Amino acid sequence: MKTQRFWAALALTSLLAVTAARAAEDVQTPAPAIDNFAPTTLTGTLAKARNTGTIAVGYRDASVPFSYLDARKQPIGYSIELCKSLVSAIGDAVHKRLDIRWVPVTPENRIDAVTSGRVDLECGSTTSNLERQKRVAFSPIIFVAGTKVLVKKGSPITSFRDLAGKKVAVTAGTTNEKALRDLDKKFGLGLQLQVVPDHAEGFARVADGRADAFATDDVLLYGLIAENMTKGGAYQVVGDYLSYDPYGIMYRKNDPQLAQVVKDAFQQLAADGEIERQYKRWFLSRLPSGTSLDMPMSAQLESIIETMAGGEAQ
Repeated sequence: MKTQRFWAALALTSLLAVTAARAAEDVQTPAPAIDNFAPTTLTGTLAKARNTGTIAVGYRDASVPFSYLDARKQPIGYSIELCKSLVSAIGDAVHKRLDIRWVPVTPENRIDAVTSGRVDLECGSTTSNLERQKRVAFSPIIFVAGTKVLVKKGSPITSFRDLAGKKVAVTAGTTNEKALRDLDKKFGLGLQLQVVPDHAEGFARVADGRADAFATDDVLLYGLIAENMTKGGAYQVVGDYLSYDPYGIMYRKNDPQLAQVVKDAFQQLAADGEIERQYKRWFLSRLPSGTSLDMPMSAQLESIIETMAGGEAQ
């Protein structure tokens, strides 16, 4: 795997420097083995992982099917499975089996959780954009979504223009909130925005009539509908896309060793078909709840994964 070649090259570079210095001093000592030498050169998150034997993974509790809790309150989902593979790759890189320490995060605190070191990887449904990339780093794209709105079936709302004067729930700290505020300002819609702490609350407000619509990424809306089918009520996702939202796994900036492991790991996951297998499991097969999103992979995501497999991360 490329992570192994990366560490071999890193160890060899350091080894040559040490050997040259010792030759100048006429010191004849055996060169250190790569397996013993590499750990002393670790920095950032990899050094932390090697020292503690753990990786702190941030998860979401209601981002179906990316990152949510099952009936036993354990994190599951598409992003969670990809993160588990990434943790294994980090373990290979530091020559140590790593345990996962699960840490719940919200849309509002997830970026701070990464920058502060409270979590090492954030595995949810987080959009990678230029504004966020100023604070955190992202893996290659794992999904492409966009903002739409959920309403009860029979609602007169069929497009964003029908939202004028309406009560619209949106999750705090999301790109969807920004998209709705920008839309309101541009078209003078007079939205009554209800900023809620999580997606489950946004859905609940539409369900009990406190909001006319809930705006978030389309795939998350379909996930909420699927998970709530047995609770009564009929809902639909309407309108055009109001934003473009490519998802990625978050980790800390300015950590070149981790960045290389992430890049190599995702190239391998794409090349051996693991990303596609996980997609089919979470978007085309039955979820643990018994429902299915039945959402084929978009041509755009297929192209991204094909490019990733060739070593060109997007």
